[in-house]
Amino acid sequence: MRFTVLGSVEVINGDRHCTPSAPKVRQVLALLLLRANHLVRVDSIIEELWCDSPPKSAMTTAQTYIYQLRKMIEREGFAQRGEDILQTQSFGYLLNFRTDAIDAWNFEKLAAEGQAELRAGRAEQAATTLAKALKLWAGPALGNIACGPVLSAYAVQLEEQRLQVLQQRIEADIQLGRERELVGELRRLVAENPLNEWFHGRLIRVLQAIGRRHEALQTYQQLRTTLSEEIGLSPSIEVQRIHQGLLSDDHVLLSRQSAHAGPSKGAPERTGTVSPRRSRSA
Repeated sequence: MRFTVLGSVEVINGDRHCTPSAPKVRQVLALLLLRANHLVRVDSIIEELWCDSPPKSAMTTAQTYIYQLRKMIEREGFAQRGEDILQTQSFGYLLNFRTDAIDAWNFEKLAAEGQAELRAGRAEQAATTLAKALKLWAGPALGNIACGPVLSAYAVQLEEQRLQVLQQRIEADIQLGRERELVGELRRLVAENPLNEWFHGRLIRVLQAIGRRHEALQTYQQLRTTLSEEIGLSPSIEVQRIHQGLLSDDHVLLSRQSAHAGPSKGAPERTGTVSPRRSRSA
């Protein structure tokens, strides 16, 4: 049995999906899953379901949703009594369950392992672990939920964590010299996130590393134009430094080419000394 929130909220028993069909029951389930083994207060459930305008029957309706979740637990054979897993406590409810059955918890565990490996200089292990964490995602977090204020905050947090892990996996791949393999992925990410300077900066770096400096310069110019037109800003200092590195590479290359080319045809070759002009009176 497993639960997913990194994409649609789903309950999977073996190879069978048994997700509650009622939208608000799924909403309560998502909140309980993201707070597994921690108290979820009744007032948090009410705020999530009805924001600042709860009906007079809010408490009774919330209890009905908890009852339906307990019946699902019993029907699917997760426990003989739903109360054994979905427990009533002071001021709220607690889902007493193994966190390794919930994809979000597995994602956070793998992300922490991969980040530690990257900090320790073990880039290959980090790239593998972080990629494994990202494979748990099947779409936007809580994709089949009309999130209220509480779940919206969780969804934003999860998406930020996913973005951080993606960036760290890309950094690990760069350290491993996989620039050519990254070009296509980074181009897609830049197209999907036209204002994300981090993705642009890494695309410029990998294009530069594989000798495609013209495309790297085009990427920078595109970012500069987009930022200026959309939000009236210039690229960050970090991206400007990457751009300056590109220009410095071009300057160094031109200098080397000039040094190897020698004097131009038709131009007099200059010697190291110049004979002094004789005086006419000599």
